Amino acid sequence: MKLNYRRTFLIGFAFFGILLLWQVYDSWCPTFLTDIFARRMYDLSSAELKAGDPDKILNVQWIVGIIMACDNLAALILLPIFGNLSDRTKTPIGKRMPYILTGTLVSALAFPFIPLFFHRNNIAGMVAMMAIVLMFMMMYRNPAVALMPDITPKPLRAKANGIINIMGYLGGAFATVLGIFLKLSDYINAADEARRLRIIELPFVVASILMTISAFVLFLTIKENKVEEEMRDELALGEKLAAVETPIDDDAPMSRANRTMLLAILGAEFLWFMADNAIGTYIGNYVIYYLNSVSSATMVLTIVGGLASVLGFAIAGGIADRIGRKWTITAGLAITVAAIAVMCFVAPTGRVTGAHGEFAFPSLLFAVWAAKGFGMALVHNCSFPMVVELCSSKKIGRFTGYYYAASMSAQTVTPVLLGFIFNRTLAWRALPIYSMILFALSFCVFSTLVKNIKAKKVENVVGLEALGGDD
Repeated sequence: MKLNYRRTFLIGFAFFGILLLWQVYDSWCPTFLTDIFARRMYDLSSAELKAGDPDKILNVQWIVGIIMACDNLAALILLPIFGNLSDRTKTPIGKRMPYILTGTLVSALAFPFIPLFFHRNNIAGMVAMMAIVLMFMMMYRNPAVALMPDITPKPLRAKANGIINIMGYLGGAFATVLGIFLKLSDYINAADEARRLRIIELPFVVASILMTISAFVLFLTIKENKVEEEMRDELALGEKLAAVETPIDDDAPMSRANRTMLLAILGAEFLWFMADNAIGTYIGNYVIYYLNSVSSATMVLTIVGGLASVLGFAIAGGIADRIGRKWTITAGLAITVAAIAVMCFVAPTGRVTGAHGEFAFPSLLFAVWAAKGFGMALVHNCSFPMVVELCSSKKIGRFTGYYYAASMSAQTVTPVLLGFIFNRTLAWRALPIYSMILFALSFCVFSTLVKNIKAKKVENVVGLEALGGDD
């Protein structure tokens, strides 16, 4: 049994498109919402708002949190639906491809209208476009994620997940590089109307184009039905070698031991996504309005974290083979808790370096983001394979839905909760403290309730033969 690296790399184009779009979405949309609501509430320009009382920015974070949470609430409902539908779908191009192609094309068409409506100061139009993008990305996301375990034997899924996550981070890197050169802080201070629109529109247009290309590369290179038929024997062997306490049987109820394992994983996942999404949602505002640094610093942070994540994804599968997936995830959570604890002591530098009076960016945050990126790569690399390990090939879409139900419910709760905390405390320091507590709780739940069950021994091919193509 061996992992087909070429095919896994091509499946990774689905993740390339997913992270590309979400990196742009998460980097720009919370700040769009903050700016447009605060301007409406206080009747100020963007530049006056940024230079004025920072409490005005904090006062609208609960509204931003509610809107971001509504998006995630829709995802919580839609992801399991599309997972179940794709499990039961049969078409000449496969069970996942129709959803991937439809979701990609509609999302790509709607995505560039988000900054256009923001620029026109149209709140309703901007929020409506965000909702359309999210709805059709949910049609795309679950089937795209389920495609890897569909055609990868269970003992090889951790390594395969590392490869496709690296592809995803390459997608995110495109958005990050654009954010370095097209700064939101430049948009706020630019006088030329055409330049202002170009600064915020280009990342969304580029993301739409690249996401569409990645989906068609996936469609043209992965013939879903053909690959499943070719892999039938290896997938059956993978079922026998699964890292589960009791064997999987579609004709019998899920065993108590496997159900307990599933609930423990999902519970810990809920907590670490609450923590991680809080950082991801508010880091742009944290940098601009608390650290008073240029928005491009957020993008540099993302690059640093992304590079560390790539390293983590590259070695996580090998670590899991040696110590098991449980202890790989536990180590990742411990590293992340330590990193966010350090972030609690970061403060504005007070050193003016920017053209518009921005402060120098605290260099300590780069080390924090590198450690966090590496730690969470270990977590994400092994957690999804642990969930789909507990089902047969007939229910991968459904269990992918469970995985995303936990993550999306966390991302529904956390922006609202943290937004209200900001509103009450009027303190950006609440962000790292909030995340550190939740990461620590996740560590406790996972390390105490999840069992470390290693896959039965499988003789993996090594050396030059491991680079083989399609046989």
